[in-house]
Amino acid sequence: MQAVGCAEAGYRFKLIKELRKRASNFQKDEVVYVSLGDGTTSEGEFWEALNTACNLKLPVLFLLEDNGYAISVPVEVQTAGGDVSRLIKSFPNLYLQRCDGTDALESFEVMRRAVQYCREGKGPSFVHAKVIRPYAHSFSDDERLYRPDEERMADAERDPVRRFGALLIDEAVIDQDGLQKIKDEVDASVNEATDQALVSPQPDPETVKLYVYSPDVDPAAKEFDTEESAQLSGNAGTMVDLINRCLHTEMARDPRIIVFGEDVADCSREQFLEQVKGKGGVFKVTANLQRKFGSGRVFNSPLAEANIVGRAIGMATRGLKPVVEIQFFDYIWPAMHQIRNELAILRWRSSGECKAPVVIRVPVGGYLKGGAVYHSQSGVSTFTQIPGLRVIYPSNALDANGLLRTAIRADDPVLFLEHKHLYRQAYNKSPYPPDDFMVPFGKAKTVREGNDLSIITYGALVQRSLVAARQAEQQGISVEVVDLRSLQPYDWNAIGATVKKTNKVIVAHEDSLSFGYGAEIAARISAELFEHLDAPVRRVAALDTFVAYAPQLEDAILPQVADVLKAISELNSY
Repeated sequence: MQAVGCAEAGYRFKLIKELRKRASNFQKDEVVYVSLGDGTTSEGEFWEALNTACNLKLPVLFLLEDNGYAISVPVEVQTAGGDVSRLIKSFPNLYLQRCDGTDALESFEVMRRAVQYCREGKGPSFVHAKVIRPYAHSFSDDERLYRPDEERMADAERDPVRRFGALLIDEAVIDQDGLQKIKDEVDASVNEATDQALVSPQPDPETVKLYVYSPDVDPAAKEFDTEESAQLSGNAGTMVDLINRCLHTEMARDPRIIVFGEDVADCSREQFLEQVKGKGGVFKVTANLQRKFGSGRVFNSPLAEANIVGRAIGMATRGLKPVVEIQFFDYIWPAMHQIRNELAILRWRSSGECKAPVVIRVPVGGYLKGGAVYHSQSGVSTFTQIPGLRVIYPSNALDANGLLRTAIRADDPVLFLEHKHLYRQAYNKSPYPPDDFMVPFGKAKTVREGNDLSIITYGALVQRSLVAARQAEQQGISVEVVDLRSLQPYDWNAIGATVKKTNKVIVAHEDSLSFGYGAEIAARISAELFEHLDAPVRRVAALDTFVAYAPQLEDAILPQVADVLKAISELNSY
């Protein structure tokens, strides 16, 4: 998927007129090469990559090095019919070739044709090379346990090094002594490099945290904090309105920003744009972006979350700024490999040489009265424990605008969570801030002052905590409410300040109680602020089950105002 994204970056640069003169790192006839094994073709991302490459006629050269095994699993078990070429031959715009990958001349000619096809703009090429595996998959793998001697001997007879050497001698390009001299020189070079590697110093343990996040741009820094002086204007808008405004102003500021995902465009069939109102996302968050900035910058994707994130990674590595949407948090899991093992880790594993500052917008949460198990999840702790990934969760329209702008201007990958229940609530509306309005990451906000106890919360539980705090005030209990806003990083200083002020604390969130985000906050408070506590840290959260369809069951499963009020009363009287 990332190779497809790299190729698509060149395609997008050509479509976006403001970027045509800035495409110095792109070549008109460039080809993106990606190699894979026969086992990889079983992965969904392989098919998603082929689908997009063929659909957009991207210059991607796929080389399948098929040695017949994925560790010990033979190709006929991996692939229906044992031949992936037969399965993909109907993909449009795909130039498919097969070759003996142990024959150097045949391989060269096939690859030459494949490259030429891509450079002519006809679409992607796919080369299916039948190769050998001359030894086991790894030191921990003993291929003699599953491969008979005759099969391994047959592979040895097709050894490409041996075959090419014999060809050179047959064609009188070199004699046996000359060939042996080359082999000796190669062995000496490899041995010398090995010796150098063995005596080279090991990395300093102090370096392990380098490049987890950007060393150049700190989204928690002062330059991202403009909320104190912001002048608001206009009628109050909802969270949807202010997120949409942020996307409009940021796309106007930076032509590198592209927006894609399922249903985010106004109308993919542009000939109908003037006849229809336009989609602009299932919640209308991206409404009119395509009309304003064109289909080169705002476009729909297949219903394939790994495709969305993987392509975004490839585009980001080549200078674009993808702001992509996963339609519901509940559907993010097919993209988990791309997020955890590719996006978040890219800068760290490349020692700062590569980066992919992608923003992933995701509607999240329940309280929908019918969202049920596939539209109501809130498993944020799964993502806050991923190093290299920023996780942001605004509770109101103004914060959403400022935090999204910071996310876009930051240099790290950001998971930007937008609670669906909060999208159009009247209580969290705000007039419009200026176009440079930003809220820094890791800065919590005390949304209600109090003296008797504190509630640390975020998302939909902010409003529920405020309502419960007002009800508790009628009982003579003064409750302070702190909205974290940013979950990774989070504002430990604000947490420490409120704990030291009230000496009693509740951590409230929509996630399940066990192993949820609040467990980390509660544990750290207990470990580092124990001497300031007059009572155990209390948690209010969802039940350890799934969000049900029936409204009365959803009310019982998710934390309500009454649950927060009960915790306030009990903690106050401890």
